[in-house]
Amino acid sequence: MELIQVGARTYYIPNATNIGVYQVDSEHVYLIDSGSDKDAGKKNLKLLESEGLQVRGIVSTHSNADHIGGNQLIQNRTGCEILANGIEKSFTETPILEPSFLYGGFPFRELRNKFLCAKPSDVMPMENHLPKGLEAFPLQGHFFDMIGIKTDDDVYFLADSVFSAETITKYHLFFLYDVRAFLETLDFLQTLHGKLYIPSHCAAAEDITGLIALNRSKVREIADGICTACETEKTFEEILAEIFNRYNLTMNANQYVLIGSTLRSYLSYLYDENRISYQFKENKMLWKLL
Repeated sequence: MELIQVGARTYYIPNATNIGVYQVDSEHVYLIDSGSDKDAGKKNLKLLESEGLQVRGIVSTHSNADHIGGNQLIQNRTGCEILANGIEKSFTETPILEPSFLYGGFPFRELRNKFLCAKPSDVMPMENHLPKGLEAFPLQGHFFDMIGIKTDDDVYFLADSVFSAETITKYHLFFLYDVRAFLETLDFLQTLHGKLYIPSHCAAAEDITGLIALNRSKVREIADGICTACETEKTFEEILAEIFNRYNLTMNANQYVLIGSTLRSYLSYLYDENRISYQFKENKMLWKLL
């Protein structure tokens, strides 16, 4: 792990989930997200301490476990404040909400894992509490009230508003809560003018135009593929299996709830766009292309 400086006060720690670091004085920093688990939290703290820096606070872009997994350990060791926006505050304080939401009921034990359910932490509302030099902006679509952070060094931390070419090529589907909002966020990203852009799961880049286009194209491809699957009446489970088979994906419990929830979001989007409809037959909900 290394601490990379990209502005007078702005740094980041590249990892599976990139961690933003903003220096508020000679000894203290705010983190932007905390990593996937307590081990990530330990490594981040050790790296910062080796640079003579202490964590004063954590700004959570959103409440997915891979972004808040280090919260509890870092807060317990430093007493730092944690800031989160809207619904993300509730999910960060009560992480069982994430697998419960994804599954649509109480999650069975294979879903109560660190990948979907972080450890709880004490959280303050972000509004009026961000340190000077940081600006939050909405990035809806991937999760309920996800935000990005702009530093006064003109560096944008973009959370999960775009996904890497590697992720898209390997998995094709990525988690979305609101498909229309995600597409609108992609349009918004094209209006930004910054020095550097740092998505959570992509390499830092001075230009993300191509990445935006790739994400938009894949969303449209998935939507069209679902419509093709609905040329004949199908249940949700049948559509899910067809999509997995089309992309040679392997089903497991985590993928079932993550991609299953995403598929439901696509079905809602396509229904609201008047591209598909549904009806109930023999106590089954069936989706059909209009």
